[in-house]
Amino acid sequence: MAIKTRNKIIPQFSMASMTDIVFLLLLFFMISSTMISPNALKLLLPRSDGQVSEKPITTVSITKDLEFYLERTPIEFSRLESALQVKFDGVAEDERNLSLHADRAVPWEEVVKVMDIARKNRYRLIAATTAR
Repeated sequence: MAIKTRNKIIPQFSMASMTDIVFLLLLFFMISSTMISPNALKLLLPRSDGQVSEKPITTVSITKDLEFYLERTPIEFSRLESALQVKFDGVAEDERNLSLHADRAVPWEEVVKVMDIARKNRYRLIAATTAR
């Protein structure tokens, strides 16, 4: 007597669910990597306990070789103030946040120069630090 089963096992594997998972992982990593905007310059920032939740509109960086950068673009110090005025043109005065990234080895005098520009133009200056 030959007994036959009604349910036959099909030895094929559907890749649809696997491709869905891979696609979702790809989307997750692409979105999360664009949300993180690390400073492209290699700076050793000073350490601090306090962190500010303000979002700066632009950043000024000073390297240990005393090179100034507006965001990631090198700029001469003599042109920095006018470039910042262009960046903040049309921005409400209470939202003019400027982040200052200065290497630990930068003399205090260079940092104060940028602070003077911020004070003169009424920008809110945020000193970037690393957490302790």
